[in-house]
Amino acid sequence: MIGLARLDNLQYCVEDVVRNDVPGDLIEAGVWRGGASIFMRAILKAHGVTDRVVWVADSFSGLPPPNPDKYPADRGDIHHTVDLLKVPLEEVRSNFAKYDLLDDGVRFLKGWFSETLPSAPISKLAVLRVDADMYQSTMDALTSMYPKLSNGGYVVIDDYGALGQCKAAVDDFRDANAIKDAIRKADWTGIFWKRSS
Repeated sequence: MIGLARLDNLQYCVEDVVRNDVPGDLIEAGVWRGGASIFMRAILKAHGVTDRVVWVADSFSGLPPPNPDKYPADRGDIHHTVDLLKVPLEEVRSNFAKYDLLDDGVRFLKGWFSETLPSAPISKLAVLRVDADMYQSTMDALTSMYPKLSNGGYVVIDDYGALGQCKAAVDDFRDANAIKDAIRKADWTGIFWKRSS
């Protein structure tokens, strides 16, 4: 679903942190069928990296209903009604296994980001990929995970160009945290930046 340009970008980010010894694990927040997470695990395996974990965070039951009183940007959002986005954990685990990549280097965080990410047992991150569609989910992922991102690590956002509520969450988070690192495009919707401080 994410296309070759965003896969190329993800490979660039993962290989850059490996090459430059940027400390930390990798996480995808919002995984659908697991493709991008599987790809990150495959890149690590191809480079013989055994000291990093790929965290796979998702409800595995679709997206939450919008809470427009708290997150007005999500008013009218219908992602929670889309059955295609509801992929069970067992199916994602099976997809990892198809590529012989379901091992100790993969860990799953099942539940809403607001419930799982604040207490996730992650000390440092080198790559933070967010594919959360909604303002609330995007903000929850950034709020919990960005403080753990090492300098030299990457934030990768899937829906910045496609979904206004995602863009609003990213822009609001960057403004609130005085993040000045340049946003770069992966393609028409995917963006990324490298954390400098």
